[in-house]
Formats: sequence, structure tokens, C-alpha cells
Amino acid sequence: MKKITMIMLSLLLTQFVIAQTPTYTFPEETAQHEGTWLQWPHHYTYGTTYRSRLDQTFIDMTEALVGSEKVFIVAYNNTEKNRIIDLLNTAGIPLGNVFFYIIKTDDVWSRDNGPMYVYNEANELVILDWKFNGWGNDTPYAKDDKVPQRIAEKTGVPRVNLSAMVLEGGAVEVDGAGTFLATRSSISGDNRNPSLTETDINNYLQQYLGVTNIIWLDGIYGGAFDITDTHIDGFAKFLDSATLVTMNSADLSYWGISPSDITTLMNAENANGDIYNKVYLPLTNKNVKTTWGASVGFKSSYNNYYVGNNVVLATTFNDVNDDDALAILTDLYPDKTVVGIDSRNLYFYGGMVHCVTQQQPIGLPLKSFAQFADGDEDFPLTASITPNPASSMAQITISGNIYGNAVIEIYAINGALVYQMDVTDILPGNTTVSIDVSNFENGNYVGVIKNNNTRSSGFVITIAH
Repeated sequence: MKKITMIMLSLLLTQFVIAQTPTYTFPEETAQHEGTWLQWPHHYTYGTTYRSRLDQTFIDMTEALVGSEKVFIVAYNNTEKNRIIDLLNTAGIPLGNVFFYIIKTDDVWSRDNGPMYVYNEANELVILDWKFNGWGNDTPYAKDDKVPQRIAEKTGVPRVNLSAMVLEGGAVEVDGAGTFLATRSSISGDNRNPSLTETDINNYLQQYLGVTNIIWLDGIYGGAFDITDTHIDGFAKFLDSATLVTMNSADLSYWGISPSDITTLMNAENANGDIYNKVYLPLTNKNVKTTWGASVGFKSSYNNYYVGNNVVLATTFNDVNDDDALAILTDLYPDKTVVGIDSRNLYFYGGMVHCVTQQQPIGLPLKSFAQFADGDEDFPLTASITPNPASSMAQITISGNIYGNAVIEIYAINGALVYQMDVTDILPGNTTVSIDVSNFENGNYVGVIKNNNTRSSGFVITIAH
């Protein structure tokens, strides 16, 4: 009886139920994607050996994804973009569904520092821009921290600045029906959010992710396997609102999960109060070795997989347990093709497939104005709007070192072109034009400025009569 009481007390302390109405909703990974974001490896932080050891993994992921969704590739600069294009062309991968964005990055882990897409109350797509601090100041992060803002600027998707709280995407797992699962060690504490209480953090999660049932594991700070302080995506993932994909107790213990956290995980309830069904993926049979023969020193989990529209990108390690893991995932996702992605080198550098992918749910159609004719997306034009929100007249100031003529296009959230205006005699510096928005319906609109084949970053204008 005492043991049962302690388990119930543990669940009460680690499962936080919220009754307030969410403001935003974070869709589950299995929801239909517009595309997947990848930050391609480069040599500017860790050298050419690092880059070349990871290129093939990114080629393989791109090849698997392009058949059923867009692949948004963040390239460090135009030189890197052209190098990536050469790699994809050599691999015979069609580029029709590949979109390049020139953004300087520190590293490849787009799950953790990239844009987190949610829906607002009007069911419009929004980017949440949480603070990223290199997993508690463990790695260079200044460039990576700016990636969501740069993507919002380039694509025109509205952005919510949440720099008051550090949150990495790999620390977050949701079931699509109100439940959130995470470890305290990867979100709270001295190296992430020292000034926030757990209640503060719960309130952020409720408002911006739309969760009502928060399950906390303690996790472990400074775990042996990685610098993330026990990200949840290394060992647990929701299949749906009834089933949790994880590891058995012995493997969880090997992974560093404490007995109390294992108890909490095995007894976790969904938002309806039902204990999750469990499916167990194995660990690798042996410690992982890289393609060049270096030992990582640990076995690996197979839980860090990524679910695309028509495919599942599964981690493989040239291990005898690869086939067993692939077979389990094939049973779990019978409507998708499970593709093994060799993750040995990626694991050596600290992560796996889920860590380097970031989904963008279906929302605002970006293709109509987000890709250049020549594929170059290093926008030389910018635009600012005053007042914003606007009710009758709005002024758009175009900035950039260009001459000649341009076209302003404004799109509704559903992608329909609602306004077009020619601008002539543009000179370097700032050019300001006025537009009449009195006949626009209330809401958000996305604009773009085009000059020959050059386009601006998208801008958002809000109409409120």
C-alpha cells in the first residue's frame, strides 16, 4: 500500500493539468506537413571534416522527403548553396521540391534552434521564436538563435518573440490531444531558465503550445550521452494520443533515466486520464562506430526518428538491431515508407535524425512568393509598414541598393493575391509609397516586393478597421 501511495504521489507531482483555454496549438509531428527544414552542415564552425562526414546523411534525408513534401534547406551562404545543389544533382535528387534560404548558422540542429510552427486561434500559421542558448551555453549559438527570426522575415510567416524563455524543440513531445511530455533537466534550471518557476514554464507551455496535461520527468543534468541534459526525443515519442513509443525499463536505465522517472513514464496518463499503451524500441546491440571507425562509446536509441508525410526517417547504425527497429516502425506506421538513415556519424557529433529535422505544418502557401526564379533567397530588399495595424492608409518603405521599377504584391493568408502595385523610379536607400487598405477585410496579410528576379523578404501587415 505504501508503494502504491508513493507512485500516486509521484504522478500528482509530475503531471500538471491546466484548465485555461490555450491561445496557440502546436500540432503533432504526424500532422500533414508543408515541408521539413534542414540546416545543412558547413565548415565555418567545425571545419571541412565535420561537414564532409555529415553531408551524406543530409543527402539521404532530402532524397527520402522530396517525394511527398517540400524540403527547406538553410545554407550558410551562396557558395554553400551551390555546393549543396551539386551534391543533390550528383545524387540524382530532383530539386523541384527543394527551397534554399541563405542564413548563417552555427550548426545543424534545426530541431532545437529552428522555427517552431503553431496555429493561432484563427488557425493561421505562426512561428514561435524561443530563446536558444546552445544547450545551456555549451556550444556557439549566436547565429542559430537568430534562425527563426530570419526565416520569419524571409517567408512572411508571423513570428512571436519568446526570448524570455529558453526552449529547444528536442525537449518537447506532444500527443496532439493536449498532452506534453518533457524532462525538467532540459528546460528548467540554472543553465536554461533560472528566473522562471515551474508554474511560469507551465503557463508558457499552456499558452503557446496549447497543452492542458503536462507530464514532467526529472531527467538528468549533464548526462553522459549528450549535452542536451536529457532531451525527451532520445527515448520517448507519442505515436498518437493513446500510445507511447519508448524503451523497456532496462534500456531506459542504461540511457540514464532514473527509477522514479521510469515509474512516472510507465504510469503517465493522457488528457482523458488513460494510461498510455507502450511500444518498445530496442537499443543498438553494440556501441556505435562511425563510418571512419571511431567508437562513440555508447549504444544508441532508435527513438529519435522523424515522421514525414509519406515516410518515416529511421535511425540506423550498421547494427544487428537495425532490422528489428525498422520492422517495429513499419508496423507502427503502415501507411508510410520507413527509410533507414545512416546516423552513425551524426550520433558521434551529438544527435540523430529527429535532432536535425523541423516540420512545418500545412498553412500559408509559401511557394507563390518564397522562391526566386534562380533559387537565390538572400534577399537584398526589405520593407517596413506604418502604421501597423492599419485601418485606411498604410505606408510601405522599401529599403535596398536597387534602381528602377518594382512590384508590390499582397496576399491573403490563404495565398490569394489581393493587391498589386507598380513602383517606379526607385533609387538606392529608402522609397516610401502609400496604399489604400480601407477595403481590406480585417486580418493578417503577407506582402512581397519584386524587382526583376529579386524579391524582398516577406512582410506582414495587419488590417484592423
